[in-house]
Amino acid sequence: MDRIDVMRLFIRVAETGNFSKVARSTGVTQPTVSKVVAGLEAKLGAQLLRRTSRGLTLTDAGQRFYESAIDIVERVDELESGVGTGDASPSGIVKIAISPAFGRMEIVPHLGAFFERYPEVRLDFNVSQRYVNLVEEGLDLAIRVGPLTDSAMMARRIGSMDYLTVATPGYLARAGTPTRVEELAQHRCIAFMARDAPRPWEFRDAGEPVKFSPQGAVSSNDAEYVRAAVLAGLGIGHNAGWLYVRDVAAGRLVPLLAEYAPEPFPIHAVWPGSRRLAGKTRAVVDYLAELFAANPVLKVR
Repeated sequence: MDRIDVMRLFIRVAETGNFSKVARSTGVTQPTVSKVVAGLEAKLGAQLLRRTSRGLTLTDAGQRFYESAIDIVERVDELESGVGTGDASPSGIVKIAISPAFGRMEIVPHLGAFFERYPEVRLDFNVSQRYVNLVEEGLDLAIRVGPLTDSAMMARRIGSMDYLTVATPGYLARAGTPTRVEELAQHRCIAFMARDAPRPWEFRDAGEPVKFSPQGAVSSNDAEYVRAAVLAGLGIGHNAGWLYVRDVAAGRLVPLLAEYAPEPFPIHAVWPGSRRLAGKTRAVVDYLAELFAANPVLKVR
């Protein structure tokens, strides 16, 4: 490995605190990772990592080297991007964690203008419903909906998301129209599954939060399967507004319980807090913020 590659590997080790995780994510063996770090310590004449039963932590020398290595690697990346195109236009791969339906419906169809603006940038989507650890999996960016809980991440709010409660006209004609949250207990409700349990439906009643546990004949951990079940008249859905807004506008679905709708959920772009935001990643964040600002369903409110 050259010096820059060694620095990249050390940065990953410092951020994950685990040789094995770095080995899995980079495609090299664990002994190779350990050997590279040991060689770096020998070359510098300083111990960079403390090895304990709990994992790896940085020494004072390791912390200084880590901070300098991040700065050097990011500057090299930006320099290579500029030289490759003859100007300062961003280039390279941006690896993005995103949920399946949201990315497919609200981002991918609108990327043509992005690539016209940034022809040297490539996007690699890591599609999953699970909460992805960006550092461990070597990702640059995540698009996350809802309150943020990880203080080690940097974030920029780029949009908002309303929830809609909906059903088909045919279902309502058969089963009746609920006018209060508690009446949902008398209906078939299409649940979105999270960690093998139905995700509670959130509402507000007189300013106070209210939760309802949906029950019905169909459930799924995929938002588009939930939408398909609702459109088939199998029950009531309560999901992200962007999932249903086109169906409501076309008359295929009827909105319900609007007066009990919860506050909009924030949408954030999130990246590792230890990293300076590279030009290629900033280009993606800026574009998504612009894209969502032009969309009444997704703009910040």
